[in-house]
Amino acid sequence: MPEQSVIDTPAALGLAARTARKRLGLTQPQLALAAGVGVRFIVDLEAGKPTLRLENILRVLHALGGSLAVHGLPSLGQD
Repeated sequence: MPEQSVIDTPAALGLAARTARKRLGLTQPQLALAAGVGVRFIVDLEAGKPTLRLENILRVLHALGGSLAVHGLPSLGQD
């Protein structure tokens, strides 16, 4: 089963992204290239900046081999 992390703050997301990047042996520029974002975005994400675009966060998570899951909300298609 894949590793799961509870992310409840931008800082926690940044720490998880940085940890995953380092475990994969990637530099910030390498991750930026793989995700199709700028290096500045990676720096801001890892620093816990709270105003980043979700679309780009998802790109980075996918480039790291991760995904986003939301718990506690109704499943799609349920009222």
